[in-house]
Amino acid sequence: MLAQTPSSGAPRMTRRGDMSRIHREFHRSDRIGWLRASVLGANDGIVSTASLVLGVAAAHASRSGVLVAGVAGLVAGAMSMAAGEYVSVRSQADTETADLARERGELASDVANEERELASIYVKRGLDPALAEQVAVQLMAHDALGAHARDELGISEVLSARPVQAALASAASFTAGAALPLIVATLAPASLLGAVVAGSSLVFLAGLGALAARTGGAPVIAGAWRVTFWGALAMALTAGVGALFGTAVG
Repeated sequence: MLAQTPSSGAPRMTRRGDMSRIHREFHRSDRIGWLRASVLGANDGIVSTASLVLGVAAAHASRSGVLVAGVAGLVAGAMSMAAGEYVSVRSQADTETADLARERGELASDVANEERELASIYVKRGLDPALAEQVAVQLMAHDALGAHARDELGISEVLSARPVQAALASAASFTAGAALPLIVATLAPASLLGAVVAGSSLVFLAGLGALAARTGGAPVIAGAWRVTFWGALAMALTAGVGALFGTAVG
C-alpha cells in the first residue's frame, strides 16, 4: 500500500514499512539547553547593565563613573551567570548520573522486575499488555539502560544536562548583551545619556525576545513583548532608586 509522506516540498509516495525511506522531521527540542542559557544571559546582560547605567546616571554621576560602573557590572555579571549556570546544571547532571547508576544496579540484580516495570509504563501509555511486554523485551535486549533512562526517568540525549555548555553560553551571551548599553552610553550625548540608553535597550530587548521566539518556534510578538515589559520595569525601578538616592546624597 502506498502512502503520502509529508514534506516541505511536493508530496512524494513511499511504501508503508519501507524503513529505508523514513520521513525526516525537524524539531527544536535539541535547542532547549543552549537557547535557554543564551536568552537568559543576553536578557540579563542588557537589563542589568542598562539598569545599572540608568541608576548611576540618575544619581548625577559623571560619564566616566557611569562607564566604570557599567564595565564592573559586565564583568561581575558574566562571571556570576557562568558560575550560577554551571552549579545549577551540574547539580542536575549529578542527579541524572546518580539515577542512572541506581538503575544500572537494578538492571544487574533483577532484570525480570525491571522488564515488568518498563512494560507497565507502556501499558499506561495505551499499549495492550501483551504488546507492551513484547516492546519492553525488545527494547531491553537492544539497550536496557537507555530504555529505562528515557521512559522511566525521562532522561534523553537531547535534554540531558551539559554544565560547561550552559556556563559558556550564559557568560558569552551576558557579555554580548551587556556590551550593547555600554556602547550606547559611550556614544550618547551626556545630556541625553539616560533617555538614549533606555530607548535603545528596549529596542535590543524587543529584538532579543523576537529572535528567541522565532528560534524556539514560539509567537514572535508575544516573545518580544514579554521580554521588553520586564526589562522596562527593571530599568524604571533602578532609575527611580538612583534618582532618589542621588537627590538625598546631593
